[in-house]
Amino acid sequence: MTKAELVEDVARAAELTKKDAERLVEIVFESIIETLNQGEKIELRGFGSFRVRERGARRGRNPKTGDPVSIPAKRVPYFKPGKELKELINDDNAAAQASQASSSRNLTDETRQPPIL
Repeated sequence: MTKAELVEDVARAAELTKKDAERLVEIVFESIIETLNQGEKIELRGFGSFRVRERGARRGRNPKTGDPVSIPAKRVPYFKPGKELKELINDDNAAAQASQASSSRNLTDETRQPPIL
């Protein structure tokens, strides 16, 4: 899903204009970025949490030349999905796999391919 698709979904669900929905999505993103920049975490119950991890400086290698390169320390945002989100995704996958399995079992003998020997 792209940001434009998200804006369309929000506009449709909240019965807003696309312009208003786009501003709403922008405000949410800006709020998340600002909070993470302040070093705080964001917890959305039932969805997950956003946090910032500190990566230390390290030595790397230029893959083209093999020369050693210094990689500076940096802060990296990451998302940890919540338990409910994980369960919802796994339940959807299990349901989709079950429906695919049952539809493949419902094939008649005429539509099945003979085994290749």
